[in-house]
Amino acid sequence: MSEHAINVQNLYRYFGQLQAVNGISFQIPHGSVCGFVGANGAGKTTTMRILASLDYPTMGVAEICGINVVHHPEEVRRLIGWMPDHFGNYEHMTVLEYLDFYARAFGYSGKERKERIAEVMDFTDLGPLADRFSNKLSKGMTQRLCLGRALLHDPQVLIMDEPAAGLDPKARVELKHLIRVLAQEGKTIFISSHILSELGEMCDSLLFVNAGRIVHHGDSESLKQGTDIDGGMLYDVQVLGDPQSLSDWCVTTPDIEFLESRKHGGRVRIEASDPERAAEMLAKMIRGGLQVTDFHREQRNLEDAFIDMLGRIDRGETAQPVATPKPLPAFTPPSSN
Repeated sequence: MSEHAINVQNLYRYFGQLQAVNGISFQIPHGSVCGFVGANGAGKTTTMRILASLDYPTMGVAEICGINVVHHPEEVRRLIGWMPDHFGNYEHMTVLEYLDFYARAFGYSGKERKERIAEVMDFTDLGPLADRFSNKLSKGMTQRLCLGRALLHDPQVLIMDEPAAGLDPKARVELKHLIRVLAQEGKTIFISSHILSELGEMCDSLLFVNAGRIVHHGDSESLKQGTDIDGGMLYDVQVLGDPQSLSDWCVTTPDIEFLESRKHGGRVRIEASDPERAAEMLAKMIRGGLQVTDFHREQRNLEDAFIDMLGRIDRGETAQPVATPKPLPAFTPPSSN
């Protein structure tokens, strides 16, 4: 088995003069869930389509389980389940007929085909919808049908483009549960979404892309625990007695700023971003006579963290990684003959 389920190295994609993907590189280990985040037009769908062997890179390498998506697309398609943001279905075809059609296309026949369809319908809770027309389903039901189709051939890797878009809260919870179950079964899941809070809950790592470039790849906690735009840390502090005592103490202490009062204390900003500085400030509070009952770092939501990151890039405070590839000839797709 290859070291990574997904491996992307120095990937570029141009559409004429438009640069949709700009030299991105990343790896996703087997059995993990990675969230793919970016504004509209950032290059997410193009990257996913290349990984699904539905588009060709201008240059660079993309591999699924060690297999090059350009050189061996048929092998890659046996390994992946592709769940696009929009997909076609057919009038006058029931849910059962729809899955049966695709099971036949995947090469299942006879008893094995019926058993596999039954397993997928049971997992995605499509059994009660078996006789419903596939083009007359709600958004949540339609997404479950799309997931069922993607799972028919038991793929190792699932690539899911905005699967939660337009779902009601109940359907999003159900989808999130199915994704975690699939991850527990050892599937690797690469999923894009604009609902960052939900990605943070179900993903092992997050991959942020902006203008076709990677700007962050790590866990959600590293973003929630991030610094503010000037490099300071925000803390919620609670004290016994008069909350005003915290404000008064901050006024006379360098490198700490009192931001706002709260019921039992307040919100403060510590100048440095290292934990040792925070520990030192807490010790100073106690030595200064404050009876601190709670002292914890404030967490940002992922939406704020992402917007903050893009703002830093726009202001030139955080440089995006810049790759300078060697000139390569335009890629020519292999002949279908």
